Amino acid sequence: MNITASMVKDLREESGAGIMDCKEALKEANCDHEKARDILRKKGLSKALRKKGRDTSEGLITSYIHAGGNIGVLVEVNCETDFVARNDEFLSLVKDIAMQIAATNPSYLKREDISQEIIDKEREIFTYQAKKSGKPDNVIKRIVDGKIEKYFAEVCLLEQPFVKDSGITISDLISQRIAKIGENISIGRFVRYEIGKE
Repeated sequence: MNITASMVKDLREESGAGIMDCKEALKEANCDHEKARDILRKKGLSKALRKKGRDTSEGLITSYIHAGGNIGVLVEVNCETDFVARNDEFLSLVKDIAMQIAATNPSYLKREDISQEIIDKEREIFTYQAKKSGKPDNVIKRIVDGKIEKYFAEVCLLEQPFVKDSGITISDLISQRIAKIGENISIGRFVRYEIGKE
């Protein structure tokens, strides 16, 4: 099968990768669009990882008020330059992150922010539940480890599935934008307000 200009264009628009990168990915994937997208994503994520150590002293603080006005979010998202902070791709990412926080109410940014005391308490509860269900001891540890991972994915913003695409996490979404924009991006902090709740 020949790689057509329209195949390259579609992949480029979706991924933000260069023309030659799209051609190479399509060639490697035997013109399978989904596989080519995954190839680009893996390559993009590896590029993004190299950028993640760079300083992010610019950025944007934005607000998001959910329909009805009962939930509001303030979020700080950082990047390397003020030029990128005004870029449409960056602004779209910031809005998506604010919407994610409004929808999912994360308690932490990343798992490292959770105290060991809280993790130990959750582990104790999950262990008790597993034992009470009559599971054998050799299975309990695996069950508890799985529940702890699920707990992190619920309470940590970076590990949550993205509300617009549950196939990726917020961390993946940021990595994709880093690869596309070419600058490091990080979430500084966030706060979520809901009427009647502290």
